[in-house]
Amino acid sequence: MSAPGLTGARGLDIAPGGRVLVSQANGSYGFLVRQGENKGKFRKLGAVQESFVAPAMDMNDHGTLYVLTSGGKGAGYYSLYRWTRRDGQEKVARLRAYQREDKDPYDLEDKPGESNPYGVAALDDGSALVADAAGNDLLRVRPNGKIYTVARFKPRVVTVPEGMPEGSPPAGTKMPAESVPTSVTVAPDGSIYVGELRGFPATPGTSFVWRIRPGARNAVCDPARPNRGACTVHADGFTSIVALETGRGGSIYVAELSKKGWLAIEDPNAGPEAMVGSVIRVGHDTDVRKELGAGKVMLPGDLAVRPTGAVLVTTPIFGPSKVLRLN
Repeated sequence: MSAPGLTGARGLDIAPGGRVLVSQANGSYGFLVRQGENKGKFRKLGAVQESFVAPAMDMNDHGTLYVLTSGGKGAGYYSLYRWTRRDGQEKVARLRAYQREDKDPYDLEDKPGESNPYGVAALDDGSALVADAAGNDLLRVRPNGKIYTVARFKPRVVTVPEGMPEGSPPAGTKMPAESVPTSVTVAPDGSIYVGELRGFPATPGTSFVWRIRPGARNAVCDPARPNRGACTVHADGFTSIVALETGRGGSIYVAELSKKGWLAIEDPNAGPEAMVGSVIRVGHDTDVRKELGAGKVMLPGDLAVRPTGAVLVTTPIFGPSKVLRLN
């Protein structure tokens, strides 16, 4: 499948019945028409505030769609919305208000109350999980808007890579880097998986996929204790994760924004190679990994997996974009 004609496509999901849901940079979200003379066209369901990236979104098996806005100025940002066919769109919670009180105890930037809600997973009980990239935590939002913290993510000590911007610590320096959780998905057994972008210096190969036990609350995801507690490292060695999805046989699909890391794409002199991202299938044995569509995935926004195993990705996250089938 390749559906062009979109702008800044990011959020992606497979609705009950197999329909493809996608969101765009102008804040709109809706279905892609799969058949007939309008095949490949976008059919809008609703819209939220336009932001620097399209909203994240996820639909549960009952047809309830959650739509998440990132940062910006105005009451509609930092917010979680719910859409149903019966009631349309309604605001459920404003995450920034919660994060101002639920401060990040592991903050490294002197902004412990900061928020940038980035990833969402809709649960069948009507609640939603939200990965907050600036708050370095995972939240659960009840259908009535009540919020609690599921897990917090501690910084990881990394090595400063070569080729850093002027004024950066020397290459080889050891320093802590924040987690920056961007993505969340839930396995059939209720296990929660969270992917990290990794903060400055954005060292490639230092992003974890964490596994959190079902029902966890106030868990601590600690790189110094990766195999203990309610939050453990599921897989390591990734670069700038922006999306996760579960697949058949206990597999996890991981989307990396750029193989060179997010900092590389901010370089004004970056070449086309900095825009090359990836989608990787991680098997039940996490040492078994396979890249899909190598060289075709540019700055991916989100991914979705059909029950048949077909993998779709939105690419690139900025400018004219499309939904691309990788297998």
